[in-house]
Amino acid sequence: MKKTKTGSKEGKGGDSPSQLIDARIAALGDWRGETLARVRKLIKEADPDVVEEVKWRKPSNAMRGVPVWSHDGLICTGETYKNVVKMTFAKGASLEDPSGLFNSSLEGNTRRAIDFHEGDKIDEKALKALIRAAVALNTSVRATARPARSQKRPKSA
Repeated sequence: MKKTKTGSKEGKGGDSPSQLIDARIAALGDWRGETLARVRKLIKEADPDVVEEVKWRKPSNAMRGVPVWSHDGLICTGETYKNVVKMTFAKGASLEDPSGLFNSSLEGNTRRAIDFHEGDKIDEKALKALIRAAVALNTSVRATARPARSQKRPKSA
């Protein structure tokens, strides 16, 4: 995949992930599209270096895929269902959530999610803080991870 100026990678057919997400939002045409667009805007405001991608494009989801935002690792996904827009944080269980935004996927050891329903008001300040915390976690993990060194063994005589 070719990287674009916005940090996105071009998908098959030449459409960038940003264009695919734009099309997804437009196709929804209801509160779910508005909510996904709002969440996307907040993610970009919280982390201007975020990379947008669309993953898991397959016939079972009408080839639309799932919007994904990354920075030194996966931050979150934005899935749309009939009655909810779900924002799933890949490492949500490791994040502090003082505002109590996480309201879904609370039973797992890794992910946490926020379900937005029609009419819900988004706590923008708290959501941006959560996004920044996810980025900080990703960058701290990457900074502390050391590449495995190959052990050079002396040649036997």
